[in-house]
Amino acid sequence: MAFMCTMKYTKIIYPETKKNPVEDTFYGKIIIDEYQWLEDFNDHKVKEWVEAQNRLSRAFLNKISHREWLKKRFTELRRYDDESAPHKVLVGERIFYSAIKKGWERWAYYTKENETTEPVLLLDPNQWGLKTLGAVYPSRDGKYVAYGIEDAGKENPIIKIMDVETGSILPDSLQGWRQSGISWLPDNSGFYYTANPLKGTVPEGEENYWDAVYLHRLGTPGSEDKKIFFHTEIKEYFHNAVVTEDGKYILFYRSMFYKDEVYIQELDSEEPMKPIVTGFDAQYTIILVDERLIIKTNLNAPNGRVFSTTIDKLDKKYWIEIIPETTDNLEYIDAIGGHLYAVYTHNAYKIIKIYTIEGKYIRDLPLPTLGNAWVWGYWSKPDVWLSFTSFTHPPTIYKYDFENDRLVMYHRPPIDIDLSDFVVEQVWYSSKDKTKIPMFLVHHKNIQNNGKNPTYLTGYGGFKISVGPYFSTNYAVFLESGGMIAIPNLRGGGEFGDEWHKAGMLDKKQNVFDDFIYAAKYLIENRYTSPKHLAIGGASNGGLLMGAALVQAPELFKVVYVGVPLLDMLRYHKLSYANIWAEEYGSADNPEQFEYLIKYSPYHNVKRCKYPAVLFEASDNDPRCHPMHAMKMAAKVQENQSGKEPILLIVRRYAGHGGGTTLSEQIDEDVDVWSFIMEKLGLNLSER
Repeated sequence: MAFMCTMKYTKIIYPETKKNPVEDTFYGKIIIDEYQWLEDFNDHKVKEWVEAQNRLSRAFLNKISHREWLKKRFTELRRYDDESAPHKVLVGERIFYSAIKKGWERWAYYTKENETTEPVLLLDPNQWGLKTLGAVYPSRDGKYVAYGIEDAGKENPIIKIMDVETGSILPDSLQGWRQSGISWLPDNSGFYYTANPLKGTVPEGEENYWDAVYLHRLGTPGSEDKKIFFHTEIKEYFHNAVVTEDGKYILFYRSMFYKDEVYIQELDSEEPMKPIVTGFDAQYTIILVDERLIIKTNLNAPNGRVFSTTIDKLDKKYWIEIIPETTDNLEYIDAIGGHLYAVYTHNAYKIIKIYTIEGKYIRDLPLPTLGNAWVWGYWSKPDVWLSFTSFTHPPTIYKYDFENDRLVMYHRPPIDIDLSDFVVEQVWYSSKDKTKIPMFLVHHKNIQNNGKNPTYLTGYGGFKISVGPYFSTNYAVFLESGGMIAIPNLRGGGEFGDEWHKAGMLDKKQNVFDDFIYAAKYLIENRYTSPKHLAIGGASNGGLLMGAALVQAPELFKVVYVGVPLLDMLRYHKLSYANIWAEEYGSADNPEQFEYLIKYSPYHNVKRCKYPAVLFEASDNDPRCHPMHAMKMAAKVQENQSGKEPILLIVRRYAGHGGGTTLSEQIDEDVDVWSFIMEKLGLNLSER
């Protein structure tokens, strides 16, 4: 593979960005924001500015010589007949699953009477224009499916109900909007669901909050749905209801990210619901089997443990610990086929342990290699389903044969790529405060530590989300083109339990940025790469990470991708429903939290210097991270760029937090990002 610059650049003339200074006063400190006017995404002047930025970025990206090759390669690797993991109903043998054909743009929804019968197409969003298919909820016997229809990327599902045998749509409607979390009653007479209030029924802007659980009876209008479970004082709480597998009880959850309250009620009982846990002292997940509650919690156990009690002894004093806390983080537990399956994260990869209902260890479930795994099924059915992926192992669905302790492949996607010459190693490096951080490195087996390897460094570090080995066609193409992938497991994630998460949230958020910057320094010092060969990229909370790395250590990187980010940490909570992220970041409405937010907020720490090449990306329908973050930051970095590298902004139309809703849009988006990265790293793909 040759490395060379394939494109000559002239000086970039950015669209004129007016300054309209707004003074915000925080506890006696005046903060001047010259680009706050860009927050009004509906203003025609803002739209004109966005269109001008998009035209500039499109003209630049379209000149990259290897775009067409890259698009062809991505298309080869991502357009094929595929299907998702199956969902077998609780009562009977009917199966539901999603599938996509090679020429389709979106996944459609299918059903089969059993594993051997021919599939029937139920829902085909390829015919819906800009409407997309949200979550689908089959009834317990598969007679009905409830499904959400969303506007492109807005995450605003409105539920419809289909009779599976006839394909007819019931006339039923529900309360509110953003309807989700459906849990069917055993007799198909209706279901519990969660919804937000309609605009105009709560104070302006608060329709994103105040969700509640309702009960809907089939054949009745939504206006008759009974409001069951809600809160009258705290608008940010999440509410959900789950009918237990045996169909006898309903579990009601009230949550605020990292803590829960849980109540239980007998189905169709006139008795009030009974509290299992209140006071928001920890996280709880509860499974009910054979009148026994299996309770996974981090109460006084940062890595998680499991208790058991009976339905008549709900008080904590009766709980019996059946699976103690270990040094590994217990991600979740499921009750399948008469056994408990505990999924742990060990050094950032998954292991699965099998126990009896009493908590007696049986054995570890065998996995193909180090990677990520998920297991699911029913307590009352023998089928144990498992999905597995790793950096060089595409996501594959298996059935686990418990009796013979082996995995039987159910479906593997036909991805035409050979990664047999690539290896995965895990290294540990010291962060700024000497904390040891693990990092996965994926590269060719014959890599040379000469400081010249084009490297893509990415990370997340937030919301207790564990980032383990996973397959990516984008990564695969970068690898086969001569690159290396590096993924550190930063503090703020869930790889090592609550303490690891807490060490990277709120006033400890700077630890995440330090961990990432020191990962870059490790790669450079050990001559895997060098600043002129190092790209970084991330999205969402990972976009915040990239923004912080950009302003704190611009000299370490050649090119930066910042996707659907949060970047203005003083105002993020004022738009969309982002106020709920305050549990993770804090809020400038709190004087103590303001002090640490202003110190790292990427938007407020832009200074004049030589920045690397940057591509900011936002989506106009993103309900989580408002596009103003990427827009304001791009304007400010363009103004303060003293070097020659381009600072580009793309705002996607009809796209959400995950980007475009069609496969063609997703491929085009990835071509933009990866052609930019590979071009700046000198990867000449036009010779291939």
